[in-house]
Amino acid sequence: MTKILLTASAAAIAVAMSAGSAAARDQIQIAGSSTVLPYASIVAEAFGENFEYPTPVVESGGSGAGRKKLCEGVGENTIDIANSSSRIKQSDIDLCASNGVTEIQEVRIGYDGIVFASDINGEAFAFTPADWHAALAAKVVKDGQVVDNPNKTWADVNPDLPAQDILAFIPGTKHGTREVFDEKVILDGCEENGTMEALMAANGGDEDAAEDACTTLRTDGVSVDIDGDYTETLARIDANKNGIGVFGLSFYQNNTDKLQVATMNSVVPSVESIASGEYPVSRPLYFYVKNAHLDVIPGMQQYVEFFVSDEIAGPDGPLAAYGLVSDPELAKTQEMVANRTPMGPLK
Repeated sequence: MTKILLTASAAAIAVAMSAGSAAARDQIQIAGSSTVLPYASIVAEAFGENFEYPTPVVESGGSGAGRKKLCEGVGENTIDIANSSSRIKQSDIDLCASNGVTEIQEVRIGYDGIVFASDINGEAFAFTPADWHAALAAKVVKDGQVVDNPNKTWADVNPDLPAQDILAFIPGTKHGTREVFDEKVILDGCEENGTMEALMAANGGDEDAAEDACTTLRTDGVSVDIDGDYTETLARIDANKNGIGVFGLSFYQNNTDKLQVATMNSVVPSVESIASGEYPVSRPLYFYVKNAHLDVIPGMQQYVEFFVSDEIAGPDGPLAAYGLVSDPELAKTQEMVANRTPMGPLK
């Protein structure tokens, strides 16, 4: 196995951490995405049961927050792994580098879908991205003019939808799910319903300004950011039966006694439709590894390899049983993990 050499600063910290076993941290610390949280928790529990290392500590907080914590520096007061439901940004990599975190592994664990679910006893919905943009965007096109969004019910958006008051519970901006929602639902919908073209014209052809306007959402109470995890979204729907929530597929699949799922572009979200690429709102899931800690925190390399093993992340493993769509290129990820291959700059 080829091993990446630690930087001088990381090596110094490693020596300090190993100088006295009483002072060194012996438990892997993980934080980040609430979407990846249940998968990482399953792996952590299994790891603790099958290896002679303490069960890793897995916390939530959001993808962006987890990546930021990963980049705080090297040493036992910083986390080892950040879970993320959106890909790391170059700004994260730059922050890491500025704090001495110079080698990071990007580990793709599989795929998930973003689904739109409502109370199981409520109306059924068949959405398009254009519907969601017209429902939640701050600015929409009416009679050829860009105006403040006047839509009150889903039927105002699309006469084929129920005449139910618009109320959407969406992930807050610190969640990776929100990034995918903005890009694959709101922005795509803005392009589909013609608002992007009108906003381009209104902004003198400035595409960046038009995209910012496309993804700026209403602030009149119909679009509600949820900063907690999916359990909070579920609780909001339970208290507000007209509400529609944005969830990860696996969370919905584990709450089908409470929720019904909407189609998107006439496709029912499922493991099969996500694996085939037919379902339009899917995304890869990741975790990011601080290589400088691999030979410092006991069991860390073993945990990473265990997570992406066929037995855990493969199509017949416990993560697939919970709802993860297994990565068809899992073997490539396993090789990268075995070689501790750090990621380079983003293109």
